[in-house]
Amino acid sequence: MTTAPGTVLVVEDEPSIADVLTIALRYHRFEVMTAGTVREALALAERTRPDAALLDVMLPDGDGRALGRELRSRQPELALVFLTARDSPAEIVGALGFGDDYITKPFNIDEVVARVTAVLRRTRTSDVLPQRPPLRYGDLELDETTYSVRRAGRSVELTPTEYALLRFLVRNGGRVVPKDQLLRHVWQYEHTPPESTVVETYISYLRRKLDALGPPLITTRRGVGYGLA
Repeated sequence: MTTAPGTVLVVEDEPSIADVLTIALRYHRFEVMTAGTVREALALAERTRPDAALLDVMLPDGDGRALGRELRSRQPELALVFLTARDSPAEIVGALGFGDDYITKPFNIDEVVARVTAVLRRTRTSDVLPQRPPLRYGDLELDETTYSVRRAGRSVELTPTEYALLRFLVRNGGRVVPKDQLLRHVWQYEHTPPESTVVETYISYLRRKLDALGPPLITTRRGVGYGLA
């Protein structure tokens, strides 16, 4: 018997939207729990510890982004995907500041399932991980067993997507990695609009966290991609 690909907590106060999301995710063998409020979501997450949370940004008793922060503080490995009717750059950057993906309304249900699947593919660990030697680049060290990062001996707190992006850059050493390759390997996107800024946004997050502990590490080849100095 095959196991479910993951457990998803859907937090959406519109019953019709919640039903569509639930039916589609269950069709693709996800286990699904639903909540319509922040309070319900926190209680469900405490009892069941889902692998991913699909969060509406605007909820009747609070903000989905604040809920995401609280869920992540309780369960650091939890993958967060935001649903929002707002598509301004400020809103998107705010959602990606600590989440793993965002989807704007109205959405294509197949895209939602694909995004959740992709996020779990890059963030979910297996039950038992083999011991692996750390990845190293200069004063940077990535522990692939604990998914922790240190620079110059100091711990760096990264989200699962930030970790996946940094690991891919480290694995490519000093090579410049094109943006479309990052989208395919880190975000599992095959057909992303050329105006998408998700890579640039996450590169800025990594720079802010890594450059606080040493000289600039991530380089930009304008019009091409990114690499490590």
